[in-house]
Amino acid sequence: MNRITHCILSCLAVVMLTPFAVGAEKLSAERMWSMVRLGDADISPDGKLAVVSATRFNVEENRGYTDLWLYPTDGTTGRQLTTDAAADSSPSFSPDGKWIAFVSKRGDDKESQIYLIPTDGGEARRLTAIPTGANAPKWFPDGRKIAFVSAIWTDLAEWKAQAKRMKDRADSKMSAKEWDRAPISYWDRFLDDRQPHLFSIPVDGGEPTAITRQSGHHLSKADYSASSYDISPDGTEVAFVTNVDQTGVDPNYDVLTIAACGCKPAVNITEGNSADDGSPSYSPDGRWLAYAAQSLKGFYADRSKLMLRSRDDSTVQDLSGAWDRSVGTLVWHPNSKSIFSAIDDAATNRIYRFDLSKPGNPTAITRETSFGGLAIAAAQTKKPAAVAIRQSFSEPPTLITLDLHSGAARTLSRLNDAVMAQTALGKVESVTYAGSNQQPIQMWVVYPPDFDPTKKYPVFMLLHGGPHNAIQDAVQWRWNAHVFASWGYIVTWHNFHGSSGFGQNFADSINPDRISKPYEDTIKAADWLASQPFVDADRMVAGGGSYGGFLASTLLGRAHPFKALIAHAAVYNSFTQIGADYGAERDRFFEFWEKPEDFLRYSPHVSAGNFVTPTLVIHGQLDMRVPVNHGIELFNTLQKRGITSKFIYYPDENHWVLKPQNSLHWYQSVRNWIESYASPGAR
Repeated sequence: MNRITHCILSCLAVVMLTPFAVGAEKLSAERMWSMVRLGDADISPDGKLAVVSATRFNVEENRGYTDLWLYPTDGTTGRQLTTDAAADSSPSFSPDGKWIAFVSKRGDDKESQIYLIPTDGGEARRLTAIPTGANAPKWFPDGRKIAFVSAIWTDLAEWKAQAKRMKDRADSKMSAKEWDRAPISYWDRFLDDRQPHLFSIPVDGGEPTAITRQSGHHLSKADYSASSYDISPDGTEVAFVTNVDQTGVDPNYDVLTIAACGCKPAVNITEGNSADDGSPSYSPDGRWLAYAAQSLKGFYADRSKLMLRSRDDSTVQDLSGAWDRSVGTLVWHPNSKSIFSAIDDAATNRIYRFDLSKPGNPTAITRETSFGGLAIAAAQTKKPAAVAIRQSFSEPPTLITLDLHSGAARTLSRLNDAVMAQTALGKVESVTYAGSNQQPIQMWVVYPPDFDPTKKYPVFMLLHGGPHNAIQDAVQWRWNAHVFASWGYIVTWHNFHGSSGFGQNFADSINPDRISKPYEDTIKAADWLASQPFVDADRMVAGGGSYGGFLASTLLGRAHPFKALIAHAAVYNSFTQIGADYGAERDRFFEFWEKPEDFLRYSPHVSAGNFVTPTLVIHGQLDMRVPVNHGIELFNTLQKRGITSKFIYYPDENHWVLKPQNSLHWYQSVRNWIESYASPGAR
């Protein structure tokens, strides 16, 4: 593996910030919430315009306002396209570039609907009036129809009947829910008996046409988006992703194709692969259908290979070859000779190009900072225009144009320029140290804005979630390292064994033992920090959420140098984690009743007799990925052990703290806790 190609200790990758104006302020949590956050982006077919969703937050009102912004790709000033109080998202240009479709819930809409707005300005008009809602819009290539997804009851034939059942259930005083098959929940919501199906509707309005309803298959109840399906260039065929498992405990996502009229049976084109397939994407010339395919069943972080299926003879080839990274959403070059994808690569999200003529040899288009949300103009030109979202630890998500050959970027959106010009941020470094089994581990180090290397600073070590999700060079709104650093701490994120983006073997190295190597990597990260002349080894604290909370709970029961810990949404008791949203899925290795002693080894709660460290426990009631009982169990155990501890409970938050006022409370609570055990600032 070339894990340290981009970040080696002898040549630190340093993000040096430009000088700030006199009077610049450090990045507080309040200042962070004043920033605009960008979402989905698209580019017009001729490449002259880009549209992006942007969210501004009103902390006093405790909500965000999401609107669409339109930017000329020549770099001239953009303008706000929508101003409605409702959130406008998922913008998509029509094939002729005259309209933008988007999702909103305006006026008397009870559910989200598809709206159309002229590109050259004017009022938006509602296209759909679906009682069960309409989402994930995608234009048919001729521009006459739009596809969308709606979750419906398949036993009801008419939209009026759908509306009546929606109303009856909303008005009913009986609150019971029933299931006879898993799964029953997803992240923060219970799943009902509706099925997400694909429909199409003429852009002039009219009755929707069902595409998948009669197929016996539907999109994922848990999660779907516009990348869950695609439409062939001639508009006659649709490819979509569905879970073909009938048991509810053994998921297998396949790619199926079906006639766009919904009048023919669906065909499973990945039936031979028992692992997951997804992200279908037709080539502009109609010859190919690309998709992503995993090989290991039951391992969500397994390498996703780029597969290419001929629509002429159904042969399939692997464009990834031996290349050891996973593809994401697929975007075709308009000449149909190459495919682009934003890829998790060694703690940075990079745009790669896969040439059909060179399987197994992708080319990195970008290298520094992270890029995602790529959109390429459809016009057949030698050098098609493209836009993407660029970000780093020190740059909020920004809309840019991207040269698909050189990787050169030009800034389009400047919604955060004013606040960033008056914000003082510290230096960011990427370092590598020897972790478990002496293997190289990449770690981000963020310094306070006024860092003085001749003095000693406390450390706040962050433990990332997943575990198969690397911390990339990108903004983390919920655990913002620059905010923590502004308090006077050196802040670190280490990509321990199991993290994504460093190759298949590295990601899978912690299975089924999810404790040993990440724990060793964490202790060795602390050792590396303690050896630095600017670190005060007596002032070190650590904390994380989700798997990071699991790792904090693991540290509680083992030797470590931290004066205090934070366990947010922590998996504490592996036996009760079967109550999670994915808890009914068959385990890849063994179930707890098959090898109870081995299963017990991987649960932090069995080491409670060793707990001595003061711990802040945080949990949200709506969390179904790590149910709230974990936080309560951990806090009650700490209390019974007589260990200084505190439990913060958010009744209206899920796995993450997302509401502005709750977030500000969270940041202040974390600050108060770590300052009690590791005083901030230089000495």
